[in-house]
Amino acid sequence: MLKKQGFIETWHDRRITPGEEFDKAISKNLEEADIILLLVSSDFLASNYCYDIEMQRAMQKHEQGESCIIPVILRPCDWHSAPFGKLLVMPTDGRPITKFPDKDDAYLEVVNAVKATITRLQPHQDTTPPSKSYGSAVKPQILDIPRSSNLRIRKTFLDRDRDQFVEESFRLIRES
Repeated sequence: MLKKQGFIETWHDRRITPGEEFDKAISKNLEEADIILLLVSSDFLASNYCYDIEMQRAMQKHEQGESCIIPVILRPCDWHSAPFGKLLVMPTDGRPITKFPDKDDAYLEVVNAVKATITRLQPHQDTTPPSKSYGSAVKPQILDIPRSSNLRIRKTFLDRDRDQFVEESFRLIRES
């Protein structure tokens, strides 16, 4: 909802386009970030690039007051002695998201932490979503950013599509 309401823009390395320099793209976006989520897992801690380059620069920006880091503990791992171990992590008490019976509860805690951070970083701005007036001539803002790689469009199949699938499947089995 924060993205839809225009409070945040997201970026991750899957948005790097073919031919673009990986390190430059990451560095550029890291420098522009106001809020940095560290998605902490054993893979994150083991990655030389994530830990030694990205996280170290993020910590420098955090300590200089240029951005705010929110560590998000995804899976159980030994994160307490990491440089970000001194920061308040999410979900509450550093409980890994995978340990929640309902992961949506954990993600909601993270969202609320991001909201609180936005409010703290920009207290003079209104952080309530704009009211929608249906039927007005105002068009929604369309951002010119690459499509997120984690989105899917639901495909609706017609009865004809299903029948064709069944016929082709039986034909393939019979011919095998």
